[in-house]
Amino acid sequence: MLNWLPVKVFFADTFPLPLPPRHRFPVRKYGLLRQALIDGGVVRPEELLLAPAVTDAQLLLVHDADYVRRVVEGRLSDREIRRIGLPWSPELVVRMRHTTGGTIAACRAALQDGIAVNLSGGYHHAHRDYGQGYCLFNDVVIAARVLQDEGLVRRVVVLDCDVHQGNATAELTAADATVYTFSIHSESDFPLHKVASDLDIALGDGVGDERYLAALDEGLEVALERAQADLAIYLAGADPYRDDLLGHLALSKEGLAQRDRLVLGHCFERRLPVAVVMAGGYSRRVEDTVEIHCATVRIAGEFAGAWSSLLAPLCCGESPGPLRADVVRGRA
Repeated sequence: MLNWLPVKVFFADTFPLPLPPRHRFPVRKYGLLRQALIDGGVVRPEELLLAPAVTDAQLLLVHDADYVRRVVEGRLSDREIRRIGLPWSPELVVRMRHTTGGTIAACRAALQDGIAVNLSGGYHHAHRDYGQGYCLFNDVVIAARVLQDEGLVRRVVVLDCDVHQGNATAELTAADATVYTFSIHSESDFPLHKVASDLDIALGDGVGDERYLAALDEGLEVALERAQADLAIYLAGADPYRDDLLGHLALSKEGLAQRDRLVLGHCFERRLPVAVVMAGGYSRRVEDTVEIHCATVRIAGEFAGAWSSLLAPLCCGESPGPLRADVVRGRA
């Protein structure tokens, strides 16, 4: 009998995103990922939740009003569209509204359950008044601002493990100590001009599992201690994989799974709720990207079970028991 894992997972791939033939953006991965989770018994179909759409009011907590209006009305310039890398269409706007809403929903669910997942999201190159690098709206910062605006959290930490540096996320929060940004990425990769995060770890080309995980472990210790956050948003990019077309690192699939356990273990040890978003992934074989993302969701489910055990005594008015040794620090 399959062991269903109690983690809320939000999706938006049922909203079409038309792209030209042979376009570089791997839009197929989202539907393939959702199906792989069902076929692999990671989640039941009824436990996959359709992501709600972000509202204009929520977008305006982060983005310029004129930019949002021109995106919605299809009045971006050719130059702006080239910078985003995705052709404008009404379907693009709808899809990105729901992927952004999925990150907000995952953050809400994480506050309730300890951990939750958005099968998209992590659009960390979307700036206040322009998009960049396949990113239209910065769902991560929007989600942080929505939850802060509603009084649900005071401080948020962004744990960005996409292979590309989260330049727009850093820029949008640079003057605000309530959002702490940590990015571990390839130094030579896009974007050419980085924006300093609160903590950046820039790695050289070809760095593999051992060096990456050691640097990540040290960075997480520093970031989480300094952030003192109420919520973490984890960008679990598949693009540090050694066969990724747009990444210059060399992690194995097992190394990426260890990365996920390390990040989620650090958060669990601190009883820090975490919303997981998929971020980038551009492997030569889309099946490799799907496999990496699927493993991330499966590992999130393992920690969801640990969170459930931790939170159950609180529901009954009891003191929580000790943290399980097998789930702390990435040993789930």
